[in-house]
Amino acid sequence: MPRDGTGPDFIEALARGLEVIAAFRPDRPTMTLAEVAAATDLARPTARRILLTLRELGYVREAGRGYALTPRVLELGVAYVRSMGLWDVARPHLERLVEKTNESCSIAQLDGSDIVYVARVSVPKIVSLAVQIGTRFPALPTSLGKVQLAALPPGELDRVLAEPTRSGLTPRWQPDRTERDAVLRDVRARGWALTDEQLTLGIRSVAAPLRDGAGRVIAGVNVNCHAAETTVKYLLDHHLPLLLQAAGEISADFARLESVPHVTVPASQPPLPPAVPIT
Repeated sequence: MPRDGTGPDFIEALARGLEVIAAFRPDRPTMTLAEVAAATDLARPTARRILLTLRELGYVREAGRGYALTPRVLELGVAYVRSMGLWDVARPHLERLVEKTNESCSIAQLDGSDIVYVARVSVPKIVSLAVQIGTRFPALPTSLGKVQLAALPPGELDRVLAEPTRSGLTPRWQPDRTERDAVLRDVRARGWALTDEQLTLGIRSVAAPLRDGAGRVIAGVNVNCHAAETTVKYLLDHHLPLLLQAAGEISADFARLESVPHVTVPASQPPLPPAVPIT
């Protein structure tokens, strides 16, 4: 996260506070003051003031000799999801898709070279990777990432994939540029993407793009399954048609939501005068 802004309106203190929040990861859910200072490259007094401020606001709690995030941090991400209206639109479609496939289904969006999960309806199963709202993975080896990367112009694609991942996961599949472009070209032509244990062993999924009213790809939706339970053939023959139908319905509903005019009447606007009868 850049700490030096590009203009006089940049608030460095806010940037530092967000940097401290982002320093907490699944592999380090609790950190001491010294660890926070080292992870963010902040002076210990500065890190301490930020942690105490976040504690007072309810985003951080004391945990033994260190600090940990509180569930209130989720409000920051939930506010983003709710502001888009995507979850409200997608939820009934995801629930129906889960009922028909008996598999977990998710929606994720691109964030640099990663995908971030913004909606999910899960089925209790033993899988090798835990996924929840806010989980991020490298985009390229995931079906959710492929359908969104395939929609990017070549120059934008190179720029996005040049950004370092913040997921902390090293995928099994690391293609060269030629293989990458060939795979994304196939995704672009088919309109959907498959991942077969490319992210990690045991994970197999198929994804389709979600579009807004202008036809732009804004997210991806997938059906995820365990490779030991579901063959690629069954995933494509049975789950894929259901997924494509759900993706089309979510996109259509989202486009309709965007088309609804939103008019805000200023609170200071004086009331209309009473009607005068015509005599």
